Amino acid sequence: MQDSLQIGAILMGLAGGLAIFLYGMELMTGALKASSGKRLKRLLARMTTNRFKGVLAGAVTTAIIQSSSVTTVLVVGFVAAGLMKLEQTIPIIMGASIGTTVTAQIIAFKITHYALLIVTLGFALQFFGRNELVKRTGTMVFGFGLIFFGMSLMGDATAPLRDYPPFIDLLREMDHPLYGILLSALFTAVVQSSSATTGVIIMLGSQGLISLEQGIALVFGANIGTCVTALLAAIGNSRDALRTALVHITFNTIGVIVWYPFLDQFAELIRMLSPTYPDLQGVARLAAETPRQIANAHTLFNVGNTLLFIGFTRQFARLVTWMVPVTEKEKAEKVAPKYLDPNLIATPALALDRVRMEIGRMAERVLPMVRKGTDAAIRGDASQLAELLRMDADVDQLHGPIVEYLRQIARQDLTSEEAALVHHYLAIASYYENIGDTLKLNLVHIGQKRIQGEVVISEETRLLFEKLVDELVNLLELATRAATRWDRDAAREVIRAKNRVNGLAQDIERHITRRMTADAPQRRLTYEIESDLLENLKRVYYFTKRIGKVVLESDQEPATAPEAA
Repeated sequence: MQDSLQIGAILMGLAGGLAIFLYGMELMTGALKASSGKRLKRLLARMTTNRFKGVLAGAVTTAIIQSSSVTTVLVVGFVAAGLMKLEQTIPIIMGASIGTTVTAQIIAFKITHYALLIVTLGFALQFFGRNELVKRTGTMVFGFGLIFFGMSLMGDATAPLRDYPPFIDLLREMDHPLYGILLSALFTAVVQSSSATTGVIIMLGSQGLISLEQGIALVFGANIGTCVTALLAAIGNSRDALRTALVHITFNTIGVIVWYPFLDQFAELIRMLSPTYPDLQGVARLAAETPRQIANAHTLFNVGNTLLFIGFTRQFARLVTWMVPVTEKEKAEKVAPKYLDPNLIATPALALDRVRMEIGRMAERVLPMVRKGTDAAIRGDASQLAELLRMDADVDQLHGPIVEYLRQIARQDLTSEEAALVHHYLAIASYYENIGDTLKLNLVHIGQKRIQGEVVISEETRLLFEKLVDELVNLLELATRAATRWDRDAAREVIRAKNRVNGLAQDIERHITRRMTADAPQRRLTYEIESDLLENLKRVYYFTKRIGKVVLESDQEPATAPEAA
């Protein structure tokens, strides 16, 4: 009965200490995110120009917020929003694994005796603080203190287990590393914090209850179990977000598989690199040396993994893309800026060249809208009209980021030439967006009106509109060439085509006016529909001509004179 009561007290102390530990982690992480969350997001979003910067960004972010899971969840969110590509996330995830080892290193310092003093200080800052910064700092310190107070409670609760034969026998039975990995992975998945698991592992080591080899196996398991949080965050998000979560799982799991056969040699290396206490013997020596050894093993394991795999980010991306293939629907839906690199904003000449390239992508989506939109208005069904709406949504998804990117460039110290280019590119992007909106808003309405009125446009009329559309598509291609290559000859040709376009429009006007007197059903409604369609196609030429005029009337040229958009 006494043994049962003792085990019950141990379990209550362990559970209560873990609860306080996790609550402290939550308070500290929340305060840190509130204080520096926006800056950390910008850090993650910007430091992706190369893989080493990505590793540094992931490590710094995680070291500050003390949670690799939070960093990975942030990255999943960036991918889901289309702000970051899959391959850019991999170094950040690797760096996050390094950053989380800071927690283990702090815990390994035996400052549990001062836990209540830290808690008191944090509470005082919270309670007496007069401004938000002081109160938030108090919350962070209070949480930090609770982490070590929870550690202290867990340590006191498990101390009797040193001399408890059934527990010692259980540890001997669990001597196989694979058992430790599985148990630790499961525990970490449940508590969703590898830092919490690491804290428990170090606490067990500080009581002399586990060996270094057992501690390393538990650390391996914690690295696998922590991936569950990112996987949960990816549920319901894009398939790219799911791939990002799978990168986290794959990287950590492959790392464990690579190191697992060399666990004994790894343990010997850690003993060589860690402080020793030869004056102590038995459990006392184990308790003195093991916490720091486990913390060092955690750090070296994650740094080693990153060094091993940093050269294989592309292969990781291909692997998870193979695991979660890109569907046809995903290819159709995935429209996001491709060239607007935020790291180039500080170098306006390069950033403006990226804008030129992105405008080219925007134009590629506007061009087919002219032909498909006209055809949908004349004889399309509801599904074709819906497709036109989707196509314009793609244009809008590029226009907004282009305008925002140009706004950020405009805030830099620009030369007069660069400032002029910002203005020109804003105008050109807006003209493309206006063409898309004209086709979406008006041609969809015309098509719906035709369907509701059961109007049939004659083949002769359709062929006349087709001639005008062929001319408009050709001129829009020339305008795009002018805008993306600063080709003034192409711009002149667009403007000179005014009489040609007007002639084609007049042919249509004469034809539909003549047919107005024909003995056919719904003639007035048919005339209204055909007239509206013609006016909107003329409006398309107006915006196309404006693009050409921006190029022709400008004294400036892009700093980079590319050969293709």
